[in-house]
Amino acid sequence: MSSEPESPSRELSRRAFLSRSGKAALATGVGGSLLAACGSSSSSKSGVSGAGSGSKPTIQWWDYLIEPARQPGMRAMIADIESNVGVKIQRRVFQYGQLNPAVLQAAISGNLPDVLITDNTLVRALWDQKIISDLTAYVNKWGQSGNYVQSSWKAGDINGTIISIPNNANCLSVWYDAKALDKAGIKPPKTWADLAAAAKELTTPTRKGLAMSAVKSEEGVFQYLPFLWQSGGDLPTFSQTATTSLSYLASFIKNGSMSSDVLGWTQQDANTAFAAGRAAMQINGPWQLPTLQQTAKGIDYNVALLPEDKTAASCLGGEHWTICATSKHKDECWAIIERSQERSVLIAFLDGLGLLPARTDLADVGNWAHNPIYQVFLKQLPTARPRSYPKYPTASAAISQAEQAALTGSQSPAAAVAAAAPTVMSAVKS
Repeated sequence: MSSEPESPSRELSRRAFLSRSGKAALATGVGGSLLAACGSSSSSKSGVSGAGSGSKPTIQWWDYLIEPARQPGMRAMIADIESNVGVKIQRRVFQYGQLNPAVLQAAISGNLPDVLITDNTLVRALWDQKIISDLTAYVNKWGQSGNYVQSSWKAGDINGTIISIPNNANCLSVWYDAKALDKAGIKPPKTWADLAAAAKELTTPTRKGLAMSAVKSEEGVFQYLPFLWQSGGDLPTFSQTATTSLSYLASFIKNGSMSSDVLGWTQQDANTAFAAGRAAMQINGPWQLPTLQQTAKGIDYNVALLPEDKTAASCLGGEHWTICATSKHKDECWAIIERSQERSVLIAFLDGLGLLPARTDLADVGNWAHNPIYQVFLKQLPTARPRSYPKYPTASAAISQAEQAALTGSQSPAAAVAAAAPTVMSAVKS
């Protein structure tokens, strides 16, 4: 992966393909497994043209929500949509880093899906490449835009043109093994100094103090950015402000309190290490709770706000719904999105997948309203910053390169920043 500016198509493709080198797809096809949802015998209830009278259009649906613990929630929502919208869903699931290369290939070959659920940071690039549709007319008729967290909504709003709908909101906090911390007489860390000291103290021959994802992809950048922001840095000032945060993270690997394996770990991999007791703490999000409930046997897991340096900060995440520009079923696709955002459907979906609502009118309902772990993430959410920078994918690719170089030790943090800064800063200022 190069840090020099590239066209959106090329830079997205290279970054995402390299991010998963050596990781095979779940099944057949370009990085995706085909999951045909069970059809419903119910007649259409949506009034969508072409959805009734025994003629159910097949909607091709792509996403990267791949974790096994999430599949019951996905299947339930798809079954509800099939029944109430009157369509047949053919779902294809990808590894996170393989979805966008597959989309780019499909755009070239003319085989794009109808519905695409993707990371909120990528919708602008997809729009610029004319891959996704303008949803403004649908949204204006719908009249629900005011019910969303504005930072989430703005990711799909380009000067009043709506190109995507938030599916959820999330952020990062620090998960910890309360039993391990109690045994060591350590309180959940509140500052960078606390985190570094705790990680070192909690490291044993069979357990690291801290786990995170530093993989060469947007996942790794997503986990790095809170540290950049906490130190007072930002992308427009990357050359002057990024060395502190990269030096801080590199120190965990250098002193042995974090495994160098994090350079290849996705967030799911970091969670697996934490659940197995191979890390006493991890940086991760609320979506890991369903998996931890199933797999973290003997781990007394809990969550605390991310430690602060100069300020508090987390990173805003979440997927967005989009409709591909080549779809012949745009009305049906919009009906799918609209159904997914109905109160009863969305609450059940978010609860099942361990996600937080992007809708402000759902703040006081659902599992997140009373679950103490989700409450910590909700408290963290106001500090979560969006990655809504111009040409963000280009900047992200360069940041990922710098993170890899600094944490592997192939370059000093200062040298890694110096190499990446021209690309990062020119991208976000353009």
